[in-house]
Amino acid sequence: METGTGKKTYKSGFISVIGRPNVGKSTLINSLIGQKIAIMSDKPQTTRNRILCVLTQPDAQLVFLDTPGIHKPKHKLGEYMVKAAEGTLKEVDAILFVVDATEKMGPGEYYILERLHTTHKPVILVVNKLDLIEKSRVLPIISHYTEKYSFVGVVPISAKKETNLDGLLSEVKKYLPEGPQYYPEDMVTDQPERLIVAELVREKALELTREEVPHAIAVDVDEMTTRPNDDVYIRATIYVERESQKGIVIGAKGALLKEIGALARGDVEALLGSKVYLDLWVKVKKDWRDRDGILRNLGFGGQ
Repeated sequence: METGTGKKTYKSGFISVIGRPNVGKSTLINSLIGQKIAIMSDKPQTTRNRILCVLTQPDAQLVFLDTPGIHKPKHKLGEYMVKAAEGTLKEVDAILFVVDATEKMGPGEYYILERLHTTHKPVILVVNKLDLIEKSRVLPIISHYTEKYSFVGVVPISAKKETNLDGLLSEVKKYLPEGPQYYPEDMVTDQPERLIVAELVREKALELTREEVPHAIAVDVDEMTTRPNDDVYIRATIYVERESQKGIVIGAKGALLKEIGALARGDVEALLGSKVYLDLWVKVKKDWRDRDGILRNLGFGGQ
């Protein structure tokens, strides 16, 4: 973009990515950044912390805030997650409201639209999962949403297939102010490596467990050491709320825990660029999702 003097302008700004749980926000962020930072799962409410992800391009730096899905909280962890998500709406230059094209508009979307009416920020509607519906259904979905809210733009995409992401970025840049690069060019997230490693382990535990166990899982990295041969030793603890859940996560003769470790190690090695020895333990912290002290120790509720 050029000014009247022929000088190129540079834009930079913060963009909140919001939506009901499980609409593909984390998949979208990872596809835009080109690196796995936010964990993905078919279980709702996977993202628990607000994660800042940076995309630096020749003409702009876009700082995305991947937020926990906005939902009605059932415990203190849920309250923290919603507070983290809603808090970002006041701090950003633009908002991406991501909806799932395969799902009907429901109470979750209405709840978010109510919040958006109080923000006075430019909101772009992002209709995700285009690859899963017939083309003829796209326009009716868009018109259904645009009747309820005055969006500054609407972009249909498939985050998983990376369809129309360039179109989305072009639309977002229209609403970013001129400004400097806030972060170094090679930085993709503000999250410490330990936290990303913990999240990658949690992602695999979510994938391999069912029913009530996933939401009862938290992961903490206790030790992360580079050895003389440049291998990385990581000891991490998977916390659950009950003894019965501990048995499920470990599995018969430790089989499930081994599988969690093997899958997570591949992602962690890709992240760190070195060989990794991953030492996983499982411990019970009774009802940790409702206990402030434990939530703080696990990195929640500090805001």
